[in-house]
Amino acid sequence: MLRAAVFDNPVFDGREQEFWAHRPPSAATVVTGVLTEVTSRAIVVARSDGEQFLALSPSTVTWLGAKVSPSALRAGDPVIVRRRTHRLASGGAAADGRAAESASASVAERIWARIGRVAGEILEVRGRELLVDAGQHGREPERVVIAEASLRHVQVRFPQLTPGYLIDVIGTRRGDGYLLAVTPATAQPPYLAAHPPAPPPTGAYSGGPISGAAVWHEPGGERADLLGVGYAALDPETEGGAAVPGDAAHQHEPCARLPYLSLGSAVRVSNECADRAAVLPVTSCSASARQFCDRCVKCGTSPRARVADLTMAAFVELGGNLEDGCFNATLTLAG
Repeated sequence: MLRAAVFDNPVFDGREQEFWAHRPPSAATVVTGVLTEVTSRAIVVARSDGEQFLALSPSTVTWLGAKVSPSALRAGDPVIVRRRTHRLASGGAAADGRAAESASASVAERIWARIGRVAGEILEVRGRELLVDAGQHGREPERVVIAEASLRHVQVRFPQLTPGYLIDVIGTRRGDGYLLAVTPATAQPPYLAAHPPAPPPTGAYSGGPISGAAVWHEPGGERADLLGVGYAALDPETEGGAAVPGDAAHQHEPCARLPYLSLGSAVRVSNECADRAAVLPVTSCSASARQFCDRCVKCGTSPRARVADLTMAAFVELGGNLEDGCFNATLTLAG
């Protein structure tokens, strides 16, 4: 838009018109909030704009550290829900033979309660308890406790639970501020966090769509319902792109070849595992995409490392299951 104004050219090509016409994005299938009521047939979620009633069905999948019955949910649990719309007939047939009017109801397809994720460098280890630097400037290190029943499972994917190595785990958030890790999100990179592989040449991006892995992060300072993408190659000349002195996660170049973008840039993200796509704004930097040179293996192996770090709501909206940790994605840049 700025380019068009500077060069007095109000005409965008068709692709740019498509990108800008779809902003800002809004969730069509995702509900985020806090449970206020749980029954055998429905849940009620308190959102910023009011309460949302969601019916339960026999096919509803509920995750609370593992797949559980919806009866395990409790009022006060933060949740993120993927819903679908179900048409319900209201009343019988009309006297003149016309079909009865229909109403729609929201049915919970999948519910995640108290889910959280920590990815970053291990700073300290005390038995099953770890202190992890998630690479977010201004935030304290994260406390992670690996569930006793999950320790062997986590160590299969992350054998080096020692300071200096990277870890990426998913679990449930506990009231006293720690993550109870129950499953590894990916596999452990073989290098120390301070010594990642050599980055690709600067400016090596040759144009066109970018295929790689898309992961997700917790809201932090963002709105829980924000649809956006964390991007590892923010323009260093723009706000949010400059490296922070002493912040190791921001000193690394991203593992994949990526062009510079600014906050607010439009990116089309396609989930190749679920055949869903959306145009999303760049809302933050991605520390994990700078540190983890890994591949997603949920539906085949992704051709590159992490290229997108989606907000939770965006990940679910695009058909991703949070407990999986990632999906294969293709990024197409506006313009």
